Formats: sequence, C-alpha cells, structure tokens
Amino acid sequence: MTDQPPRPVFLERSVYRRRRMGDASFLLSVFGALLLCAPVMWPGPAELEAEAVRGIAMSGAILYIFGVWVVLIFLTALFGALVRRRDTEGVDPGNR
Repeated sequence: MTDQPPRPVFLERSVYRRRRMGDASFLLSVFGALLLCAPVMWPGPAELEAEAVRGIAMSGAILYIFGVWVVLIFLTALFGALVRRRDTEGVDPGNR
C-alpha cells in the first residue's frame, strides 16, 4: 500500500471550465465540418429531372458555404477570447 494522499474527486473550477471549453471547441469543429458537407447531399441535376424536385442553385450553395465559414470564424474567435480571458483571471500582471 502506498502512502500517497488520495486524489481529489473534483477538479478545480478553472480547470473544469477550460476542459469544457476545449470540448466545446472540438464539437464546434465537428459540427462545422458537418455543416460544410451539407451541400453534397443536396439534389443534383440528374435527381431533379427524375423527381421534379426544385434544387438549390450553385450560387445558393456557395453563399451557404461562405456563410457557414464566416459563422465558424466568429465562433472560433469567441471561444478563443473566452479561453484567454479565463486563463488570465486571477493572475497578477507582473507575474506573466
């Protein structure tokens, strides 16, 4: 049997929040990849002729991809700012 003290059950609040922000940023990248793959599933010209379904124009697909890209950039910047702010909370400016 070792004489090491038992490890705490819970993490410190700042460490827990930093890990959750990391998890959220990972999920953001997965969700963004799925959103960027959505135009691949839109009906193509051959499917439109067979089923008489109105499709999405190429310009609409390009605008969709650009819009998703801009939103992902904004959310990534937001997550980065939140993580930086949480990392610098409680730190003395002279000790950086």
